[in-house]
Amino acid sequence: MPGSIFLFHFLDILELKAVQNFINQTWTERYNTEISTQVLTLLWSTIVSIFTLGGLVGASVGGTLAIRFGRKGTLLFNNTFALLAALFMGLSYPSSTFELLIIGRFLTGVNAGIGICVQPLYIGEIAPRALRGAMAMGTSIFITGGILTGQVIGLNELLGKEEYWPILLSTICIPAVMQLLILPWFPESPRYLLIDRGDDVACNKGTAWFNNYKEDMERERVSAIGIKPKKPWELFTDTSLRWQLLTLFVIHTSQQLNGINAIYFYADYVFTQAGIPADKIPYATVGTGACECITALTCGLLIESLGRRALIIGGYSLMSVCCVCFTIALTFQESSPWVPYLSMICVFAFILSFGLGPGGVTNILTTELFTQTNRPAAYMIGGSINWIAFFFIGMIFPFIVNGLKQYCFLVFLVICCLVATYIFFVVPETKNKTFLEIQSEFYSKKKLIAANGTEGPLLSTPM
Repeated sequence: MPGSIFLFHFLDILELKAVQNFINQTWTERYNTEISTQVLTLLWSTIVSIFTLGGLVGASVGGTLAIRFGRKGTLLFNNTFALLAALFMGLSYPSSTFELLIIGRFLTGVNAGIGICVQPLYIGEIAPRALRGAMAMGTSIFITGGILTGQVIGLNELLGKEEYWPILLSTICIPAVMQLLILPWFPESPRYLLIDRGDDVACNKGTAWFNNYKEDMERERVSAIGIKPKKPWELFTDTSLRWQLLTLFVIHTSQQLNGINAIYFYADYVFTQAGIPADKIPYATVGTGACECITALTCGLLIESLGRRALIIGGYSLMSVCCVCFTIALTFQESSPWVPYLSMICVFAFILSFGLGPGGVTNILTTELFTQTNRPAAYMIGGSINWIAFFFIGMIFPFIVNGLKQYCFLVFLVICCLVATYIFFVVPETKNKTFLEIQSEFYSKKKLIAANGTEGPLLSTPM
């Protein structure tokens, strides 16, 4: 299956000291003077943040590429960015050119942005209805697997030593090469071939390969006759998609603003307070990655039995409880020897709750809330929202922490509670339903609101 985003989190384990030493050395050799602290900080910040800009660019064009070149074709083409990024970052050290790091980091972001947009789109369309949720969990499993693999390979015993960082960054080419070897053997999305291309012969071959329900596709094709795939801005002018778009905004924004980044930020401090030696903390950090990966796998096993609503509402509810407990634990961190261990439990519990709900279900809902002609544009919007929120939290988070300290988790508590409440009242269960059935539920609720003459909360549907 597509796995181009499997290792993109490797770039999140860039060794600060090693790369800054390289920049300083290169600057000295080039200009015969020491680099100033301000310029060094600016270059380092650019290397780190350019990944987010690349991700936003990738997410903004991913849907358009998926319409023009197909889902499979876009995923194959996307590997070009990963291979070029690996080449540029690998050559940065021997060529003494830190600018190549910036270019490589940007291209890696583009690769990740397109991959996160198109990969769940492809998987969601090829999956049989009864297995759609479990198969779509592959995206979260690959992402968490990438985090875990990056943490392991970044250990000092492997590629974590200072002199190995160019090799570490170049490993992003591994999943790209694997995908180029494996993906060509898989058919294009039958739903794309039938509805967007009108190619019945190729669709029949793909349907037989993936064991899809062609009758569902036929009904959707009939409903889409004469309708071209929409552009992102056209979705905003379609009043029938108002609640789907609002849901898209809520789930993608909250995925970045729910506190998961703050948990990872505080993890080293918590492990230190618990008495874990500094040289052993990277191994504890590997434990957090393993925790999230295991939870993604667990979510994949439960999603078809419990449904999407139960998992995402339960995930945000548990995260809310963890926010309260973690705030209390950090407040009384010095009061008793056992309190730091409570903080450790909160860290792992929060990560488990995130992986069980928001981390796994968000992309699946993006697939299921929209029909074929709207879905690529929806992924472009959702992906762009996600990357903008990622950039936003990266910019304001230091100020939140400096201003509120441990009480910043009360802000995340409010966000988690609001999202859980919104999903409970607005989002229907999508398990084992066709895309047309899901669209019909939203349309029925819209008519109910219009009949009541109110814009209040929608009635919830059974879980």
